[in-house]
Amino acid sequence: MNVLLSLCALERHRDLLEQVRPEGARWFALGTDGELRVEGGTVHWDPETLPLEVAWRTTDLLRGGPLRAFYRLVTESSSLRWLQSNSAGFDSPVLSDLVRRGVRVTTSHIAGPPIAEFVLRAAMDHLQGADVWRESATQRQWQPHDFVEMGSTRWLVIGLGQVGAAVAQRARAFGAHVTGVRRSQSATSVVDSLATPQQLRDLLPSCDVVVIAAPANSATAGLVDSDFLRRMKTSSVLINVGRGALVDERALLASLDAGRPGRAVLDVAASEPLPSDDPLWSHPQVVITPHNASLGDGRFERAAAVFASNLQHYAHGEPLAHEIRSTDLQT
Repeated sequence: MNVLLSLCALERHRDLLEQVRPEGARWFALGTDGELRVEGGTVHWDPETLPLEVAWRTTDLLRGGPLRAFYRLVTESSSLRWLQSNSAGFDSPVLSDLVRRGVRVTTSHIAGPPIAEFVLRAAMDHLQGADVWRESATQRQWQPHDFVEMGSTRWLVIGLGQVGAAVAQRARAFGAHVTGVRRSQSATSVVDSLATPQQLRDLLPSCDVVVIAAPANSATAGLVDSDFLRRMKTSSVLINVGRGALVDERALLASLDAGRPGRAVLDVAASEPLPSDDPLWSHPQVVITPHNASLGDGRFERAAAVFASNLQHYAHGEPLAHEIRSTDLQT
């Protein structure tokens, strides 16, 4: 079994990987220089003599790593049987094409803790009026002000996957009332109440914090449109940690100018990286972060644990966790 991964991931997690290494498996490590290494030496990849069977896409490949070289290897390999992704989403064209080709693709639901912490920080920054403190500090002025306590707020969390559930649990720990929005209405203890996607717009006028944590698909594209925004409270905050495609950014700018919502915190954008001349950068009620909410320092170990567990299952012919089916691509 030939396993493709980044040299960075192999060096960082070698001890764990060696513990679960299937008999006869070889690590093919892709360096930042695009060179492929095995057992300490570089090799020229030949799909006939070095057939790849397993690939692990890690965060370092996406951020400064040789992602193009990695994608070239996995897309040109007719022998690839399984790819483990570092992210929960599977809207990448490469991953979708692999699934359609019959390659097994599994995702990693590891981003809940850091994204939830990001959301709570963003919400509290707005609710406590932290901008006023920062501005007063620059002016060296001592000006206390009242602020909104979390226990008095109502939250609407759209999408109750691993991220949405983590957000809900933490917000409730601060005393907030949380309504979760999802298609399935099966009982769950992570929220105070459940609503269907058809009901969510009627709830917007009463919500102080609206969190977008849903995946991008045909049902959610453009979810946050003019009507959605018009229903929000003037004092509320919209926080998008899902996908940029869920928000009509032009409608958002117009609605913010009209006073609804009070602030928008966008960790994702329709076009990434966000162009330097995009008006979102300069709008006074918009906070832009560079798709950064998931980058907590614990993500590496969580991702490695997911891959190690799935590698053991794969080697024994057992079901893999979070496997994407072709039917998932149609929703």
